[in-house]
Amino acid sequence: MSIPSPPSDWRYFDLGAWLASFLPFVPEDFSLRIHAYAILILIGIFAAVVLTNHRLTKRGGEPWIIIDISLWAVVFGIVFARLYHVVTHPGDYFGEGKDPWEIVQIWDGGNAIFGALIGGAIGIAIACRLTGLRFWSVADALAPGLLLAQAIGRLGNYMNQELFGLPTDLPWGLEI
Repeated sequence: MSIPSPPSDWRYFDLGAWLASFLPFVPEDFSLRIHAYAILILIGIFAAVVLTNHRLTKRGGEPWIIIDISLWAVVFGIVFARLYHVVTHPGDYFGEGKDPWEIVQIWDGGNAIFGALIGGAIGIAIACRLTGLRFWSVADALAPGLLLAQAIGRLGNYMNQELFGLPTDLPWGLEI
């Protein structure tokens, strides 16, 4: 007995094909894939922002100031997630037969959570400087939301059937 993995066709939704099915001006060969992993990451970010707003406001912060902070954190997080991946996997992007322009193709995968955390922290530090908030107060309010976002984002790994552990016969093992 084990937990079955989701079907592979759940990994993404082709928005382009769906739109082309009922809008006559959309070409039939138009494709716009929306990946389940990306949707789950966005849901995680949203949940973190809402929870952090609640915690920061209870501590006397301006309601929804976290939106200003999160914009910096998310942009820096995305950039640094990619940079960290490129630095730790240079063979994927540099060398004979490799196209360095693939570095900017974040939609093809290759983002690292460690880089996202570093970049997000830098973005928060910049935003705190601009808004006059103390970094550690924001970080403290963010901590539970960050864990929640991480947990929701990990469901994306489940949808992609990646980041699994060793083989097991235990009932909570995942089928890959």
